Amino acid sequence: MKLLCSPTSPFSSKVRMASRHLGLETTEIRVDTNAGPAILVDNNPLGKIPTLLTDDGVSIFDSIAIMHYFDRLKKGALYPSKKGKRTDAEVLEALCDGVCDCLLAIVYERRFRDEEKVHQPWIDRQWKKVETALNYLAANTPKLGKKLHGGHFALAATIGYLDLRFKGQWEEDHAELIGWLREFEKKFDGYEQLKPQI
Repeated sequence: MKLLCSPTSPFSSKVRMASRHLGLETTEIRVDTNAGPAILVDNNPLGKIPTLLTDDGVSIFDSIAIMHYFDRLKKGALYPSKKGKRTDAEVLEALCDGVCDCLLAIVYERRFRDEEKVHQPWIDRQWKKVETALNYLAANTPKLGKKLHGGHFALAATIGYLDLRFKGQWEEDHAELIGWLREFEKKFDGYEQLKPQI
């Protein structure tokens, strides 16, 4: 399988960590979404990453669809089998992905607009959502049981992206999440290599 991805993307990071955890063989192809390369656009009309190209010629996107595809490939190894626990894992993943959507909206607002056109109220609104979600996660820190699941990888990727793009802006009030990440790293030794990074 081929995974079209970027090392800075938290969504790519989540999928890459899950792939490593499950022992799947994926060839990573780094793509620049801004350049709109044919290999990406021809396989994902949205031109977004990550996009997975399967061995039988199917393209799968976005990150949640890829995670569920991995889960089916490995016969339920990525999400809990019990309905309640699976729902918890899926909601955690959705929350973390939503945080990353807000963070990326902030990054893009600053990166792609002329300085005088940057709309600070929009940035503030997105950051408020991030803070609310981080406060919730700190107060309801997910348990790391015997088996890691999709929600765990989503949270690890989110914390990694915060550390990459928003260092010094979130850590002081969320020591619980930093502690959670240290425990996660004990269970998954590929974090340093696969976390969002330049």
